[in-house]
Amino acid sequence: MSPFTLASLGALSLVVLLAHRRGGRRLSTLVGVFFGVQVAIASGVAALVPMPFTAALYYGQAALYLHAVTLFRARMPSLPWRLFVSWPASVYFAGTLLAWPWALVGVFAHVGATVWIPFALAALGALESFVTRMEHVHVPLGDAPVDALQRVKASAHRVERPLRIVQITDPHLGSFMSERRLRTLCERAVAQSPDLIVLTGDLLTIESNHAGDALARALSPLRALEGRTFACMGNHDHEVPDVVAAALRDARVKLLVDEMATAQTPWGAVEIVGYDFVFRAREEHLAAVTARHPRTPGVVRIGLLHDPGAFRHLPAGAADLVLSGHTHGGQVGLVRLGLPHTFVSMVSPIPDHGLWGLGSMRLYVHRGTGHYGFPVRVGVPAEESVLHVHPRA
Repeated sequence: MSPFTLASLGALSLVVLLAHRRGGRRLSTLVGVFFGVQVAIASGVAALVPMPFTAALYYGQAALYLHAVTLFRARMPSLPWRLFVSWPASVYFAGTLLAWPWALVGVFAHVGATVWIPFALAALGALESFVTRMEHVHVPLGDAPVDALQRVKASAHRVERPLRIVQITDPHLGSFMSERRLRTLCERAVAQSPDLIVLTGDLLTIESNHAGDALARALSPLRALEGRTFACMGNHDHEVPDVVAAALRDARVKLLVDEMATAQTPWGAVEIVGYDFVFRAREEHLAAVTARHPRTPGVVRIGLLHDPGAFRHLPAGAADLVLSGHTHGGQVGLVRLGLPHTFVSMVSPIPDHGLWGLGSMRLYVHRGTGHYGFPVRVGVPAEESVLHVHPRA
C-alpha cells in the first residue's frame, strides 16, 4: 500500500470518528462510504501521476480532509479559508470523482498523460458555480393536458400582463454562496419588481446551520416586498428548522408549512400552498394537505414543493403551477450547450430542470443558485430568472 493511500486512510478514520461524534452512526456511515470511494479513486489516480506531481495530490487530499473536519464546526468559512482550503478541496474532490474511468483503465493501459482532463473539468465547474444566468421564462397555464409526466415547451398564448414571479431555491449558504452573494441575489430579485417572490427550500448547508444571523442579513432585501414573499421547507432546512424559520420571519417572508396563503396580485387573488418536505408516504401527505386546503373556484393556485420527484404524487388539479428546486438542475450535464441531458435525467425519472406537465398541472424546476453534495457544477449553470406566467387563453 502506497504512502499516499496510508495517509488518506488515516485521515479518513479521523473524519469518520468526528462525523460519528457530530451525527452518530448514520452520518459516520455516509461519510465513510462517500470518502472511502474517493480514497479508492484517488489512490488509482496517484499511481498514474509522475512523482513530481504527487505533491498536488497530497495538497488536494489534505485540503479535502481539512475542509471536511471544519464542516462539523458549522461555521461560515472566512475568505482565506475558502481560497486555500474549501475551493481547492471542492475542485480536487470533484476532479477525483470524475476521474474514476482513468483510475479503472489505468490498471490495464497507460492513460496518465490525460488524467488532468477530469480535474480541468472540475476547475471549470468551480468557476461556473459562481455565475448565475439571468433568464426570462414564459410559462403557459391551461394548455392541453398531458397523460404522463413529461417535459413541455415554455411558450404559447402570450398576454399583455403575465404574472411575474422570481423564484429563489437551493442557495445553500456556505463555501460557494457567501452572505454577500446571497444578499446581492435577493437585491436583484427585488429589483425585477415581481408580483411574487418564492423561496423553495434548502437555504443552508452544514457549514451555515448555526449562521442564522448571516442568513437573515442575506435575505433582508426581501423585506421590501413584504406580503408578496413566500417560502416552503426543503430537506436540508429540516436540519435546523428553527434557524430557517427565524431568518425568514426576520426577512418578512411568509413560511408555509403545509399551509395556504392568499396573495393579492394584478390577477387578483392567487392561492399559494407550501408543501412540507417529507421522506415517506409522500402521496398520502400531499393528498391530506391538498384536501385540507380546498381550491376556490376560478382562483389560480401555485404550489411550492421543494422536491420535484414528489410532483407525480400530487392529486390531479391540486395546483395550476408547482415550483420546485432540489435537483440543482441536474448539476452535471449538457445544459450549457443547449441540451437538456443531465446526470439526474440519466439515472432517475425525477424532473431535473425546466417546465414539465402532468394532466392540467405544470411544474417548473429551477436549477437553483447554489449547490451541495457534489461540490461544483459542470455544464449546468446556476439560475436567476423571472417567470412570466400566462393565464388560460
